[in-house]
Amino acid sequence: GNVAEISEAACLGILDGVTTNPTLIMKEGKDFVKEIKEIISIFKKNKIDDFTVSAEVTKTDSAKEMIAQGKKLAKIDKHVLVKVPLTREGLKAVKSLSQDKIKCNVTLCFSANQALLAAKAGAWCVSPFLGRLDDTGENGLHLVHEIRTIFDNYDMDCKILAASIRSAEHVKNCAMIGSDIITVPLKVYKKMFEHNLTDVGLEKFKKDWEEYLHKI
Repeated sequence: GNVAEISEAACLGILDGVTTNPTLIMKEGKDFVKEIKEIISIFKKNKIDDFTVSAEVTKTDSAKEMIAQGKKLAKIDKHVLVKVPLTREGLKAVKSLSQDKIKCNVTLCFSANQALLAAKAGAWCVSPFLGRLDDTGENGLHLVHEIRTIFDNYDMDCKILAASIRSAEHVKNCAMIGSDIITVPLKVYKKMFEHNLTDVGLEKFKKDWEEYLHKI
């Protein structure tokens, strides 16, 4: 939800989207719809055409409320994914929204059974939360593996969006398992570029080139 961080990541040209949630938007202290529009404008400014921005419903007591709010969020821009919680009412909403060709990101997934139900309801993607599972002593990566196996077994179109990522190692392992999308904090994103041997090698190249220039 931090516009400055998103701008920094997007300028590299390899960012595919942004996920937001009510907590992140609250921290920024901005109007929700304006914030989503501003995030979308960052992608367009950086000439990134194929991207998604997840905007989460906040009225979650009933499917009716989520459907109404989801339709409004979807009208913001064609790149918006409507983010819906993995509850009974949430999946009712997903079924209805997906029938209206509105793409949904089903969030707060903590089991393979939940992911299966989300896919059956018509979710465009489902978001298993790795870090939060790890915090309870469970294995978040194992959950991603289970979901990947189930989706592959039945050729389900639903994508896996690995969330609650805590490290670059998390990213690598999710990619190896076959997560379609991985949403990461900027600090983790930056870590993916880093390796000590890259720094050492670059310094040597610079030194060797400077020595060469002094000789000619």
